[in-house]
Amino acid sequence: MRDIAVFLAVVVGLVFTLKRPHMGVMLWSWLGYMNPHRLCYGFMFDAHVALVTAMATMGSLLMSDEKKNKLQWSPEATLLLIFTVWMFITTLFAEYPWVAWVKWDKVWKIQLFMLLTLMLINSKDRLNMLIWVIVLSLGFYGVKGGIFTIMTGGSHRVLGPMGSFIEFRGDIGTALNMTIPLMRYLQLQATNKMVRIGLTVAIILTCFAVIGTHSRGAFLGLAAVMLFLIMKSRRKVLLLFVLALTTYSVLSFMPAEWSERMHTIETYEEDGSAMGRIEAWIDTIEYANRHPIMGGGFERNPGGRAAHNIFIQVLGDHGYVGLVLFIGLGLMVWVSAGRIRKQVKNDPENKWMGDLMAMTQVCLVAYGSGGFFLSLAYFDLTYHLVTFVIICKCILLKTQQKNIETKNTTITI
Repeated sequence: MRDIAVFLAVVVGLVFTLKRPHMGVMLWSWLGYMNPHRLCYGFMFDAHVALVTAMATMGSLLMSDEKKNKLQWSPEATLLLIFTVWMFITTLFAEYPWVAWVKWDKVWKIQLFMLLTLMLINSKDRLNMLIWVIVLSLGFYGVKGGIFTIMTGGSHRVLGPMGSFIEFRGDIGTALNMTIPLMRYLQLQATNKMVRIGLTVAIILTCFAVIGTHSRGAFLGLAAVMLFLIMKSRRKVLLLFVLALTTYSVLSFMPAEWSERMHTIETYEEDGSAMGRIEAWIDTIEYANRHPIMGGGFERNPGGRAAHNIFIQVLGDHGYVGLVLFIGLGLMVWVSAGRIRKQVKNDPENKWMGDLMAMTQVCLVAYGSGGFFLSLAYFDLTYHLVTFVIICKCILLKTQQKNIETKNTTITI
């Protein structure tokens, strides 16, 4: 029954995609973040839904006469393209090409849809729709995981869908930490009281879910998110009170075994898992020093230790060149988001953009802090944050051009 429901939902999404190509971006995002097919037990579990969605979106794009964004080759878009090309080059010379090409097949499709996102998401309404899709998709696991944590007393771990980017506890914990700021953004924009209350409940339950993963990295990431969320948000005092109350409730609720695991952060030298990560970091850095330009390509250590750090993962996969591009992209997004915030600070029409850029920065904090302990360098949401900044730049530019044209017309009259 579940397979049939997901199948029908995909079919409906494809019908909308054939009429409106931007719906393909929404469908692909839903499939990529929620992975509903991975919650099935029959024919839909291994269905190539992403491939079908990509084909439908490309076909609709070619046939549609809908006005599309003219690609703005902003510094972020240019650097993202260079990074993608560099990943392709390192794949050509990968140490283990048979596994590297499998990983590249996933990565290039993500980057293709980032390009389609830049072309088709060309308005505030569409951008907000995309954010709603992401929040509902990942928030499903936040709300579900929060309820599960409460019902089980925190004695069981919250995990993600099998075979996805967020399958394991640290990965889904970091993904949920990145979702909380986007929930907060939608809450700030909501005009309906029930929607605001619903998002507040979702944020609280998602905090429970993050703690329920029993991931130390996710716990540290949540602490960082809470700190920056308060710093970047409006109504700081109210938010501080709510978050403090939520944090106290969550921490008081969790069992003793969870507390003992979190305390090992202070004594990591005695913890085998933590020391294993450090050894993996050292091993990858030593490997990168022997292959400094290109690294070893994707999955350079098949069957061996994962890097357990997004920066060291990129270093091992794509060398120091790839690492510089990866870090540079993150820094560029942070700086651009800050500039946009300042630019729209006194602009009531684009106040929403300032909120989104602030929450984008908090998402980066969640990703950087949680990703310091995870191999999650190619997670879709990371690159969607890049598109948020570029799209806001495009919308802001159009608004400014429209204002100039209106002013000139007024003067002429």
